Amino acid sequence: MTPPPAALRPLFRPHFRTDEVLAEIRECLEAGWAGAGFKTLEFERRWCEYTGLPHAHFLNSATAGLHVALAVLKEECGWQDGDEVITTPLTFVSTNHAILYCGLRPVFADVDEYLTLDPGDVERRITPRTRAVMFVGIGGNTGRLDEVQALCRERGLRLVLDASHMSGTRWRGRHVGSDVDAAVFSFHAVKNLPSSDGGVLCMAGAGLDARARRFSWMGIDRDTFSRLGRDGRYNWDYDVASVGYKYQGNSVSAALALVGLRYLDEDNAHRRELAAAYDAVLGDAVERVPQAPGCLSSRHLYQVQVDGRDQVIEALMAAGVQCGVHYRDNTLFPMYAGPLCPQARRASERVLSLPMHLRMTVDEAREIGGLLLALAR
Repeated sequence: MTPPPAALRPLFRPHFRTDEVLAEIRECLEAGWAGAGFKTLEFERRWCEYTGLPHAHFLNSATAGLHVALAVLKEECGWQDGDEVITTPLTFVSTNHAILYCGLRPVFADVDEYLTLDPGDVERRITPRTRAVMFVGIGGNTGRLDEVQALCRERGLRLVLDASHMSGTRWRGRHVGSDVDAAVFSFHAVKNLPSSDGGVLCMAGAGLDARARRFSWMGIDRDTFSRLGRDGRYNWDYDVASVGYKYQGNSVSAALALVGLRYLDEDNAHRRELAAAYDAVLGDAVERVPQAPGCLSSRHLYQVQVDGRDQVIEALMAAGVQCGVHYRDNTLFPMYAGPLCPQARRASERVLSLPMHLRMTVDEAREIGGLLLALAR
């Protein structure tokens, strides 16, 4: 598959500080250690410093992080196969695949105007077998996360935050991810903090973090890097207490993420400038997805809802503008077919994402917004 032609304005376009990235990667290569090790540990420390979260485990993807989070909570809490996790149908399928990986049952609740879980519908979906809620911060938006947190505390449910879009999102003065049992962030190549691929899992407690580390390294009690002594001697002895997976991140991906982390706030500020330019052009003529009060969003996505969405996308593509759909209602896929969530289905049929990346200028956002405005009229 070839990249889009230069004339086509891309929806996403990763931006790397090449010289700084190469310097970080050079350290890995010269040390002869490109796997999980000193760079992944450094990133974990820096991420905790940046977010204020107590624990961070660098993994090969956010999908792996969601799987690990639910698997660890299932073991810790004694959940049984078939127990339920309330989740959203308006997300990338890996959110809900992770629930199935653990033998749990996804139960879909509807979304609100922020395209995040509607707390009222979450409450209506609770049954005696409900064990957790999976909240997805789509586009970096916190929605009514506080109400879902309060509901989970009241009902004794665990809360997992799929924060794949939320690197750098702050909510009421703090980085998102506190006051939940697990938060998972994505460093996929098109995310706000891009690496080749990767993610980080932030568990609420030290015991859960330790379990997550074993689970993500084949169930082995000590990872390879920790068994390398300061004198260079390698300790081959370890124990395997349970089945695990090979989900660890590597130092090359961590090197990319370390550089991106230095600029994350600056980069997200530029995204918010682009979003403000779109807002100013579109005004009330196009239905925009609002940002929740108190949310300083990462603005991973700029989403609007329009009638005749597919035709609008075709027209924008013909004008040289690439668009996206985030996301298709998962209940449209046969494996997730179930009761209709009306607001999620409506959004699935009308939502589109406009270009949003660091190589864009404010003038380009105004121009693209003007093209959409002309089509919407």
